[in-house]
Amino acid sequence: MNKTKIAMLAALAVASGLAGAQTQGVSKNEIVVGTIQDLSGPLAGYGKQARNGMQLRIDELNEQSGGIHGRKLKLIAEDDGYDPKKAVLAAQKLVNQDKVFIVA
Repeated sequence: MNKTKIAMLAALAVASGLAGAQTQGVSKNEIVVGTIQDLSGPLAGYGKQARNGMQLRIDELNEQSGGIHGRKLKLIAEDDGYDPKKAVLAAQKLVNQDKVFIVA
């Protein structure tokens, strides 16, 4: 997913009033974004670059504008190692344990 789309989706959620209620992954100071990438395995080169690109854009957004409505974005990346079973476990971890707002 395009890095700008991540910021736009988070901004829409905040602007639509979802942040006013207790929303998973959205706190007073932070919006938690998750991603599942191939950080190991045959496509690790691509997955690492994708994760690094996402982190770079999030860092820029946090630095330039202070995040979204005063909330810093935080990226949590999980490795699926190009294995569908690991991808399912990574998604479950991001949602249930890390309590992310969105998975990109």
